[in-house]
Amino acid sequence: MKKTLLAMSVAFAGLGFTAHVFANEEVVWTCSDSKQFRTTGTTERIRITWESKSYDLERQTSLPGSLRYKNTSSGHDLVVLGNKAMLFNIKAGIRLADFCQTAEMKSGKLPHLFAGAEPFTPN
Repeated sequence: MKKTLLAMSVAFAGLGFTAHVFANEEVVWTCSDSKQFRTTGTTERIRITWESKSYDLERQTSLPGSLRYKNTSSGHDLVVLGNKAMLFNIKAGIRLADFCQTAEMKSGKLPHLFAGAEPFTPN
């Protein structure tokens, strides 16, 4: 009985560690015009690194078929569709990067941060 409990504890601890690492994995997004940014985080809150500076973005309500993350202080606004993302600075009124994809997206998959998120959850 003790061996079984110990084995289960080790298994659950391993799962928790794996989920923690998975959620904090850095993902590289490659965009048109040779631009690039990186993200880490969870479905609800991400950290984006753009031009050597990091910004925390919170998930926002968005139109069906998209995910949106904003930092109202910096103006950074990331819109993720099923096959691409766009990065804006809404304070400056400009698009910073267009047609951004992760390696997963280029192969037809969803980026891991968004794979389980609505509206991208498979039926």
